[in-house]
Amino acid sequence: MSVRMGLLALLSEQPMYGAQLKHQFETRTGGTVELNIGQVYTTLARLERDGLVQPGAQPDAQGRIAYALTEAGHTEVQTWWSTPVQRSCISRDELEIKLALALANQPREAMGHLLDAQRGACMTHLQNLHAASRQCRAGASETSLGGDLADPVSRRALLLTLDHMIFSAEAEVKWIDHVQTQLRTPPALTAETTPAAQPEVTR
Repeated sequence: MSVRMGLLALLSEQPMYGAQLKHQFETRTGGTVELNIGQVYTTLARLERDGLVQPGAQPDAQGRIAYALTEAGHTEVQTWWSTPVQRSCISRDELEIKLALALANQPREAMGHLLDAQRGACMTHLQNLHAASRQCRAGASETSLGGDLADPVSRRALLLTLDHMIFSAEAEVKWIDHVQTQLRTPPALTAETTPAAQPEVTR
């Protein structure tokens, strides 16, 4: 998740100091994202450098400096809200890379064991996600996977996050099944490996 844009979105509501931003960011994301306070202030320094936020003129009674959006910062947030999230066409998923590399240097039996183990781990993960979702929907004070359930907004954010993780895990299981099916099928001949058709000789 973009911490940079998350902090800007929070500051579009009202000025906040670093600890407030950390707390609000973690609460709004259902407790699924944990920020380091140093990361918050490093990001604020970069945002200030880029002219998107500005610190208050005076600290409060506790010596805390609140940051506010500049006009450019408000424009940046509005653009973010209205722009779809772009997905890269280049995958950096570790499992996909691992399996792609294993095709060249692992025997078929080892590939089968690898896929079986990964599928089992994914199913366990999926069961844990479903359990956490049930706990959250039942009104539990906390789930087995953690998460902030202190208020309705946090609970809904956590539920949406869990739903996304469940859909992703289900898709991964489906993809593993697809890979196992593909490995049982001989690779198709390509244009390079298919013998060229001989031209018909006419007399």
